[in-house]
Amino acid sequence: MAHRLTVIGTGYLGATHAACMADLGFEVLGLDVDEDKIARLSSGDLPFYEPGLEPVLRRNLENGRLRFTTSFREIAEFGDVHFLCVGTPQKADAYAADLAYVDSAVETLAPLLRRPCLVVGKSTVPVGTAARLAGVLAELAPAGGDAVLAWNPEFLREGFAVRDTLHPDRIVAGLPAEQGAAEHAEKVLREIYAAALADGTPFVTADLPTAELVKTAANAFLATKISFINAMAEVCEASGADVTRLAEALAHDDRIGGRFLGPGLGFGGGCLPKDIRAFMARADELGASRALTFLREVDEINMRRRVRTVDVVRRALGGSFAGRTVAVLGAAFKPDSDDVRDSPALDVAASIQAQGGVVTVHDPKAMANARRTQPSLGYAGSAVEAARGADAVLLLTEWREFRELTPSDLAPVVAGRVVVDARNVLDAGAWRAAGWTYVALGRP
Repeated sequence: MAHRLTVIGTGYLGATHAACMADLGFEVLGLDVDEDKIARLSSGDLPFYEPGLEPVLRRNLENGRLRFTTSFREIAEFGDVHFLCVGTPQKADAYAADLAYVDSAVETLAPLLRRPCLVVGKSTVPVGTAARLAGVLAELAPAGGDAVLAWNPEFLREGFAVRDTLHPDRIVAGLPAEQGAAEHAEKVLREIYAAALADGTPFVTADLPTAELVKTAANAFLATKISFINAMAEVCEASGADVTRLAEALAHDDRIGGRFLGPGLGFGGGCLPKDIRAFMARADELGASRALTFLREVDEINMRRRVRTVDVVRRALGGSFAGRTVAVLGAAFKPDSDDVRDSPALDVAASIQAQGGVVTVHDPKAMANARRTQPSLGYAGSAVEAARGADAVLLLTEWREFRELTPSDLAPVVAGRVVVDARNVLDAGAWRAAGWTYVALGRP
């Protein structure tokens, strides 16, 4: 008999996991305390944009394999395996992760677990959290030792979440120390991920703290790589070198590789920034703060790119934003997403407006979220409309439709032919040949 799965938390991670697990043939019941979110998901309406996910959601609602609820009692009675997918945002007044949602979910679920089950954490948490939650489960669950906790970190990329769930590059299973419980947890997880394993996906088993560290270490490494090339961009600007050629040359070294080596405005979103800060905070709690001091500089380099972009635009406009009109192409923190959390693009747009510029923003998918976050900015329904009357055009999120813009697309509507390519994705030669002042970070 196939396992019946529940997914606790139906945000980006949870909704994706629930829909994809149902698509693999499992009966899935998703839970959230937000009644509006549950109503939307139950009607087949995603609360966020993710390419390819909505058809998966609707298909499995229609075939009956996927349902949603707000009742913890219902999921406790329904599920053999409970996936914990709630958010772990940064605390408002500290670097550390806020674990209130994780704690609340486990403390609410545990007293309702009266039969054997597996609770599987997927949320990104500070190392040591899983062991603590296992203790809560053992203390509160009527099923006692038959309610087992494992950790299975997620590695989703926004814009590729369906593919990353159905065809992951690895599956990490953090298992409890007790041998019998560990063997049971591994067996269940291998059964759930049988399709991916049959395709050759590596299955890595580890203890609970190691599994927790895999996700935070991966994000720390990626953030470091991005900030490294952006630090090189600063050196290139000071020396007259071209960071795009430098990155290209580095990428040919197979010890380094070219992924995450794109120089530009830097990273944002709901994962990398808060995860590296939480990692630093946890290392400090563990007495290992010196091991991660480099991440503070990684974070500072990243935030400095936003300030540098504003400076570059101001200089391109003659030293002041007063009375100048600026078109901003991009609001999401990355393409193929409507996520504006800690968005470098919106941060730059708001900063230019605060310094006297008139700013109009266009993004293919993130307009509604951007308006809620920065309601005082101007917004336009297309790149051309955003550029109408602009003294400078800024490419801040590398959507495909922005990368494919040509000088002739915008020349008839702009007031000044200045383009600032903060993602280094436009053809500098073509724009300059067409009479535009082309400026990019880290390039002469």
